[in-house]
Amino acid sequence: MTDGIIKPKLKRTKRFLESRAPKLSENAKTTMIMKGGNANQAVSQALKDIYSLKKPNAVLYKKKNIIRPFEDSTSLEFFSKKSDCSLFLFGSHNKKRPNNLIFGRLFDFHVLDMIELGMEKFVSLSEIKTTTCPEGTKPMLVFAGEAFEMDNEHKRLKSLLTDFFRGPSVLAVRLAGLEHVLHFTALDGKIFMRSYRCLLKKSGCRTPRIELEEMGPSFDFVLRRTHLASDDLYKLAHKQPKSLKPKKKKNISHDVFGTKFGRVHMQKQDLSKLQTRKMKGLKRKGGVVVAGEQEAQTSKVAKMES
Repeated sequence: MTDGIIKPKLKRTKRFLESRAPKLSENAKTTMIMKGGNANQAVSQALKDIYSLKKPNAVLYKKKNIIRPFEDSTSLEFFSKKSDCSLFLFGSHNKKRPNNLIFGRLFDFHVLDMIELGMEKFVSLSEIKTTTCPEGTKPMLVFAGEAFEMDNEHKRLKSLLTDFFRGPSVLAVRLAGLEHVLHFTALDGKIFMRSYRCLLKKSGCRTPRIELEEMGPSFDFVLRRTHLASDDLYKLAHKQPKSLKPKKKKNISHDVFGTKFGRVHMQKQDLSKLQTRKMKGLKRKGGVVVAGEQEAQTSKVAKMES
């Protein structure tokens, strides 16, 4: 024990602590999915379907937990620290708020923000008879609707859903791997979530023809309660280490189309000493070109030849 810090005695314990330690490049965010003590069959099935979309970066708690996130979030913070999860999805059902889903995220194992959505319509994966995407497929996210750009709560919901479904960060994705699309539409106070499978068909040219086939799950949400972090805390949660920020290169700029422009600084040049192309028809006297003498010499040579 040194300065109040207990050092691990076993290599296994040391490896575990190193995996939980802060890193410059964090691991893929893990999601914990749990249901409340009074969750019905529809909520339980919805949690299972979302878990199938999130695998393998998700943990599903099968037992019921008596938790009220908006009243007391200490239990959520305890489970997040235990399972090392920074995202959570909690499902519940009661007479006042039926078919309830709470999406949320944590910062430093404390609740950052959470948004409560009510399911008005739900179609599970099993009800749509079609082929599903392989496990671990990184989805493409599409957001439609002015509310996602105008309303503050919908802006934060868009950020939360992007964080929730984006999956791990990758350097490159092959064309055949772009086969899952999640589409969110904000219209008339509701949020419609649809899941599609992207099919690449023959088009007679190099670029394939794309078709979308609905594969589920499908949700019609209505926005209920929200718990949003303050602007200062939200800004702190998005802060990046200086070593990860790209260094700004001097004299290089980009336009709106992504074209790269460079500025080169040169010293002032003396154009009088500039070396130009030499021509035999020009003579210099004291640095001045005399064109009349050249014409006289040319006419003299022509008379001698005649």
